[in-house]
Amino acid sequence: MTEDVLVTTEGRTGRLILNRPQALNALTHPMVRRIEEALLAWRDDPAVQAVVISGAGERGLCAGGDIRAIYADARAGGTASADFWRDEYRLNALIARYPKPYVALMDGIVMGGGVGVSAHGTVRIVTERSRIAMPETGIGFVPDVGGTYLLALAPGELGTHLALTGALVGAADALLCGLADHFVPSERLDRLLEDLQRTSVHDALAGHVGQAPPGELAGRREWIDHCYAADTVEEIVDRLAGSGVPAAKEAAATLITRSPTALKVTLTSLRRARELGPLEKVLEQEYRVSCAALTSHDLVEGIRAQVIDKDRDPRWSPARLTGVTDEDVARYFTPLGVDRELRLTAPDPLQEVPW
Repeated sequence: MTEDVLVTTEGRTGRLILNRPQALNALTHPMVRRIEEALLAWRDDPAVQAVVISGAGERGLCAGGDIRAIYADARAGGTASADFWRDEYRLNALIARYPKPYVALMDGIVMGGGVGVSAHGTVRIVTERSRIAMPETGIGFVPDVGGTYLLALAPGELGTHLALTGALVGAADALLCGLADHFVPSERLDRLLEDLQRTSVHDALAGHVGQAPPGELAGRREWIDHCYAADTVEEIVDRLAGSGVPAAKEAAATLITRSPTALKVTLTSLRRARELGPLEKVLEQEYRVSCAALTSHDLVEGIRAQVIDKDRDPRWSPARLTGVTDEDVARYFTPLGVDRELRLTAPDPLQEVPW
């Protein structure tokens, strides 16, 4: 039986290769546990000086979590997804605080859970093939895996734009938004891996980092920052539609197709994330939101329309933004109870990862 995560040591590196190329390396619960197990084993292993994560196949690092499994669990009223998210978010926090350099090769498609196992790392590398997104509102869900933490830190309102629309971004825009650190041409990745096996991350990168091809978001900051600074999703849509900018009107048209509830919960999540402090606190909030979404109509309907039946015609409930009340949104942030809450411990903020 083929392992879904290949775990090896090569020179001074520990290698993690997500190995479900037929599913674009979508994460399952056993994969999350396997990654955590390897990281904990390497944490105190002096032979492993750095960890590198990548994806098998040519299409990308990881397309996210296994949403077919989430769909089945939600329809059955189960708790498997909540258990999966609990371990996944713990892994995201572990990656963010890992005491050794954690190098993520964000080549190709990197979405949802793929962002969670890469964008919290020490060194995040994108290529000309990188396509990065948090597309959850399109399936009636909300950015998770620390996504609201990362996007809340993006310059201006760029993170709000990406969170609400689920737009894909390339290398330059990922660098601008703080989702990545370095651009390396895809043709140089194999050589970079060889250099990482024999020298420090800093020295290995020196010979391969280049200039990313131009992006789009820097030139759109003016209308993005103005439109998405509005207090409500309704006003955001109105500002986009009335801006006179074609790209803004396209964003408005996209938002109209997304789950109204997911849009409002996402905006609230982002605004709250800015005030919560460390990643761990944001992950705890995301866990509450995710568990609430598991019992919602829109998550099941969104996955059905996009992945199961593929008719691309979700029937959201409520169908319009005006139908989503403040009470509907507040339900997603209601405490789960002492026994069900996710509790993570933030380390000393002065702790640094040497690399």
